[in-house]
This record gives sequence, structure tokens and C-alpha cells, in this order.
Amino acid sequence: MCSHVRIGDQAPDFTAETTQGKIRFHEWIGNNWCVFFSHPKNFTPVCTTELGYAAKMKKEFDKRKTKIIALSIGTVEDHKHWIPDINLSQNTTVEYPLIGDKDKKIASLYGMVHPNESETTTVRTVFIIDPNKKIRLMIAYPASTGRNFDELLRVIDALQLTDDQKVATPVNWHHGAECIILPSITDPNEIKELFPQGYREVLPYLRYTQVHEKSLS
Repeated sequence: MCSHVRIGDQAPDFTAETTQGKIRFHEWIGNNWCVFFSHPKNFTPVCTTELGYAAKMKKEFDKRKTKIIALSIGTVEDHKHWIPDINLSQNTTVEYPLIGDKDKKIASLYGMVHPNESETTTVRTVFIIDPNKKIRLMIAYPASTGRNFDELLRVIDALQLTDDQKVATPVNWHHGAECIILPSITDPNEIKELFPQGYREVLPYLRYTQVHEKSLS
């Protein structure tokens, strides 16, 4: 997918025109998290549903101090003509910026353009970027399959939790569920200090505990 950037890399900075004016990407992110997702071109059906659902989920992203921004291979003017279709068909209001990238410069910067695919399947990727401007997640989707924005929220919850506490999240984890104590923590005294609520051991290296999480209300 992306030969130019990898998880853990600094997200490339850029200046771009958007439906909400000109931005400098890193400056626009500020001290927030960011979901940066892209589309092959305007007026496409799957992308219309995705952009609409992201608009409906904006308040959930806001609770997690996460900004959302989309890119499409097209002009800002085309984006502005597309947005009413999205709002009407998806019963929502798009209140986040759409980046114009007609010449694919930003798509190329992020390695979104696949050299062996046609124009209509080149750019369908998503990045989660943290406040330090590090790329924490990258996913590429085929043109026929819509993205799961609930999954993106789940990953943000997991990343924010594991950045704050010495735990990892197990399969299908969701906000409020048990976490896994890092296997690198072996000192019983340290475990008691970090997890006074206790834990359950399934295997010596698989120990579950319930941790306090920030409220999302």
C-alpha cells in the first residue's frame, strides 16, 4: 500500500486547499489526534456513504479529541458540489474539511497511489495520526468495500488507553472491557502498584485486568 510512510513514521506535513480554506496539516492537527482518509474521486457511491457516516460520527471523534479530514482526487470546487449530495442522501451535515488533490501530490506524498491500479482505485486509505504527528495506524481498502468507522473509533480508544497505561488490548477489545497486562511487567510489587484492582492469570504471559478509562460522555 504505502511504500513512502509506515506506522511510527512522522506524518508528512503539507499545505492544501480545503472546503474550509487553506490549511497547513500539522498546524491544523494541533494537539489533537487525527483521522485522515482518502477517496479516488468525487461523486462515487461508496465514498458518499463513508463521508456521510463520518459526518454523523463527528461528535464521537470530538469526544476523543480527534479531528477528521478527507482527501479526494478532485478540486475543492467539485468537493463543494458533492457535499450537498452527501448531506441529502445520508441525512447529515458534513462539517469537516475535504482536501482538494487534483494533481495527486498529497496522495503521492503518503504513498496512496498504487502504480498498478487504475485511477478509480488508487486512493482508498486511512491513517490515524497522534498529537505528536506520528502515524499510528494505516489501512487500505478495495474500491468495492466501505470502511468501518466504528472500528476506527475502537482503535483510537485502544491507542489512547495503551499510551496512558501499561496494558495492551486483546482481540475484539472495546471501551470498558478487560485489558492485558504487558508481559514485560514481571515484578509482583510493580504489578500490585500499577494494578491495585487485581488481575486474573490465564497463562503466565496472559493476564487480564480492568483499568480505569476516561469517560466518553
